[in-house]
Amino acid sequence: MLRPDKSDYNPYYEGYIQLVTGDNIIQFLEEQKSKTEKFLRAISEQDSLYSYDKDKWTIKQVVGHLIDSERIMAYRALCLARKEQQPLPGFEENDYAVTGNFNSRKYSGLVDELKLVRDANLPLIRSFDEEMISQAGIVNDNRITVLALVFIIAGHQEHHIKIIKERYLNKMKGNES
Repeated sequence: MLRPDKSDYNPYYEGYIQLVTGDNIIQFLEEQKSKTEKFLRAISEQDSLYSYDKDKWTIKQVVGHLIDSERIMAYRALCLARKEQQPLPGFEENDYAVTGNFNSRKYSGLVDELKLVRDANLPLIRSFDEEMISQAGIVNDNRITVLALVFIIAGHQEHHIKIIKERYLNKMKGNES
């Protein structure tokens, strides 16, 4: 698969897409799954309830957000690959994080679920042929392609893992940048 063109997505997603390195998005997603799982499993149940500021999510809520977002992006990719003509809605991530009840769940279960979501999405993504991957549609009032959505799945996760490292773990350890 090629990289998405800037005309394939709203400029809002540029930062996520730039976080995806290399030419093989499938390999990136597979390797990311392992790295992310290993990284997240090193965080304790107690630390997973940490929030670096009173109005910020806990680590559990960030992981829950990753689960929800990957599911939504994969659904969008599926719809567009199947030539859905109806515009797809956006979603309010803060509402999802709060109503997802993530803080009352076991952290290890959330990490398991994130891995399972990726395991379920990889066969779907592998199934996209050239025609499917180039399909475009309207999501949240913006044109986007299946290829861009796949890159956004990967880049979005990279973005939030970086935030956990920099804003959560560094502050917990007193190593504020």
